[in-house]
Amino acid sequence: MPEKAHLILIGGGTCSGKTTIAKAIGRRIASLKTVILSHDNYYRDLAHLSQEERAKVNFDHPDSIDQEYLVHDLKLMLAGEAVNVPDYDFATHSRTEGKLCIAGAEVVILEGIFALYYSDLLDISDLKIFLDSDSDIRLARRLQRDILQRGRDPESVLNQYLETVKPSHQAFIEPTKKNADIIVPGEKEFDRVLYLLNGYLQHVIGSG
Repeated sequence: MPEKAHLILIGGGTCSGKTTIAKAIGRRIASLKTVILSHDNYYRDLAHLSQEERAKVNFDHPDSIDQEYLVHDLKLMLAGEAVNVPDYDFATHSRTEGKLCIAGAEVVILEGIFALYYSDLLDISDLKIFLDSDSDIRLARRLQRDILQRGRDPESVLNQYLETVKPSHQAFIEPTKKNADIIVPGEKEFDRVLYLLNGYLQHVIGSG
């Protein structure tokens, strides 16, 4: 195992395909112990707030992520140390100690809307990817995900999109394109980008 694991950051708007490309990259470097992590696990624990107060929190603002906790755990992972990744319940907006234990990782892939936002993440990363997907497609996926997986109703999802998701994307996420080493223009380009990434993965990460 290398002295320090490699960190790949994958950013982009909500439901832009970050998890999909993270898994695809993981398959490309299957010979290495690769961990795929979402920064969604590191949303701030709001258990101390009432349900009404929790409902008012903007989860599409960078402050909604417990950045210090996330960076602390990532540094431990990159050093090969064991980390228990927290679980986040989107129905109650509460965070608990997770059961997933990560140790001895050679490559860590972090995906999330703010993956390219925080400077202390950029400073410890080896590769930064931004997914630039169509906004209508992202909204349709968000509706499906939040209704089926997070117990939301369509009206609340649409209201949240218009009130916080879209404005926050324009204010905080879209500008992080400038921090990317690679910008992927939609999922149709995934295969092409993965092909181009092969040289990098072999040279820098040593996947062979």
